[in-house]
Amino acid sequence: MIRIVFLDRDTLSPETLVRAPAVPHEMVVHARTAPHEVAERIRDADVVITNKAPVRAEALAGATKLKLIAVSATGTDIVDLVEAKARGIAVCNIRNYAKHTVPEHTFALMLALRRSILPYRQSAIEGRWQQAAQFCYFDYPIADLGGSTLGIIGHGTLGQSVGKIAEAFGMTVLAAGRRGATGLKPGQTAFDEVLKRSDVITLHCPLTPETRGVIGAREFALMERKPLLINTGRGGLVDELALEKALDAGQISGAGFDVTDGEPPVADSPMMRIASRENVILTPHVAWASREAIQTLADQLIENIELFLLGKPRNLVT
Repeated sequence: MIRIVFLDRDTLSPETLVRAPAVPHEMVVHARTAPHEVAERIRDADVVITNKAPVRAEALAGATKLKLIAVSATGTDIVDLVEAKARGIAVCNIRNYAKHTVPEHTFALMLALRRSILPYRQSAIEGRWQQAAQFCYFDYPIADLGGSTLGIIGHGTLGQSVGKIAEAFGMTVLAAGRRGATGLKPGQTAFDEVLKRSDVITLHCPLTPETRGVIGAREFALMERKPLLINTGRGGLVDELALEKALDAGQISGAGFDVTDGEPPVADSPMMRIASRENVILTPHVAWASREAIQTLADQLIENIELFLLGKPRNLVT
């Protein structure tokens, strides 16, 4: 009998159906699991499902039966991959489930900020329209996406999907090469040049030691066109204190973030300090969370487990 332990079921919406795997099994489901609870809860597991509950070396040390960690997300930074590989524990993830939801959320942020939709809505609620005594007023800047330049950092499945939408809007699309790279792949533009030329910059790369802080004080100083910065990737991609200073200095025209470095952010974090500004939109890591996308994720998660147990593993990271 296979023992499956789901560490954080509440990270998927309540309306999402997570079906039982079509193999003999016992499934133990926890709503949430704190970091200090992981080791005990996975001790007798054959398969562990986690989204955000961290599975680190100390927890893996006691999980002598563990064969598979099925991450119910694309990012795998919550798992100690080196330790898992050393112990012969397979790790798999979810792929290509968010190809609509994340790009659509990216453009929702982009459009709302470029057209000042939130401050115009709030001012209308507060009576500014009546005070203007004419059919419209011009209190906040409005700019088209058409004719502007979009810089994409991270040109995988999601970045490419964002690029296709941008082209439909009539934007020029620049796919950035790796920061500091000496050579470029076909279709790429040098990282620093993307920063200099873009009116909007959007991040779609995974969080790794190489990409942590990929946008910081140096990078903000290169942004000649005072772009919008959109981040629906991972919070750690951006130095948040540098972001706050860049907004204060007018180095960028605004920021749309769905992620923070540490979630939820603490009350006095840079992201919470800037969240109420008219040129900032902060959403609580929901770009991935359309009904359709979460159900696709849940279906793929169970299929990943079934295939692994049948000796046909897919989406392996280790």
